[in-house]
Amino acid sequence: MHSEKMDAAGTGGTRPREDDRRESVVDRRTGIDRRRLGDASDATNLERRRGPGRRRTDFMRAAEEGEMTEEQFMFIMAIEAFRKVNGKTFPSWTDVLEVIRKLGYRKTMPSELNLGSRVQDWTEKPTAPSGVWKEEPAAE
Repeated sequence: MHSEKMDAAGTGGTRPREDDRRESVVDRRTGIDRRRLGDASDATNLERRRGPGRRRTDFMRAAEEGEMTEEQFMFIMAIEAFRKVNGKTFPSWTDVLEVIRKLGYRKTMPSELNLGSRVQDWTEKPTAPSGVWKEEPAAE
């Protein structure tokens, strides 16, 4: 049974009772760590949580402490230029990839990520065209 309550918009939407929500929550007092509920094979190599003995890389430490590398600064400036030129406050992921490709990045190494069997990895030559132009500009 649901109780009627006013939502943020004041439209009177229905919300589940308190005890209904608790059925899907892991009680921390049982000793089960919700972060460990996923299978170890789900690891993608994108996890940022640091466990005991794990240190941040110099790359991550510098960025988190506000000291950007030349690479990070160039990327930020390229994204800002893209936003201004195209009038986009929030570039899409496709836009971000376009900027990355135009900066000269190419997929020359196998991936270090575990993205599952739905994604096929590949590599390309460092001199491969960016592929984001309708027609590649003539080489000078």
